[in-house]
Amino acid sequence: RIGNEYLYQTQAQENIAAMTDAKVKKVIASCPHCFNTIKNEFPQFGGTYEVIHHTQLLATLVKEGRLKPSKAIDGKFTYHDSCYLGRWNDIYDPPRELIEAIPGAKLVEIERHRKRGFCCGAGGGRMWMEEKIGKRINHERVEQTLRTEAPRVATACPFCLTMFRDGIAAKDAETRLQVKDLAQYLAESIDGEVPRLTTTSG
Repeated sequence: RIGNEYLYQTQAQENIAAMTDAKVKKVIASCPHCFNTIKNEFPQFGGTYEVIHHTQLLATLVKEGRLKPSKAIDGKFTYHDSCYLGRWNDIYDPPRELIEAIPGAKLVEIERHRKRGFCCGAGGGRMWMEEKIGKRINHERVEQTLRTEAPRVATACPFCLTMFRDGIAAKDAETRLQVKDLAQYLAESIDGEVPRLTTTSG
């Protein structure tokens, strides 16, 4: 967490006011940082909503048979636990359930995973900082991931995705490791057009 607390509170209150005007009841977040802020911090300012991470929604749709992964993506997958999704909110299973739902996919874990997960290096504003001592965090995480020998790593956070892309490029590992959001891998496994969610107003 980084920044000006007063500006954060002002922006949070403005967002809550806009969401109240729109009669928002439920929020689907693709960013664990947003998920945590809206779910756990907005209530301090009067904004209480049902907040769902997109991996939770997708896992539910797969379980209900509304999304049907059918195209095989053969081989090993691994998954990087986002700090805010995992340790802060205990959401570990839905992302893994999505990987296991893809035909041909075999989940292998990175040595540091779930509650012992290793930060991608973006948290606390470090995405914009230059480490001056030692190894960059995302480089270390990419090395840990490469040791699984899985050619694909899935993330559930746009910050993690960016840090992995940068780390993979820095390690010249583009031919050994591919990183995508879980939703992208799932979409590749779905035969036919992915159904669109409809919204209602009023």
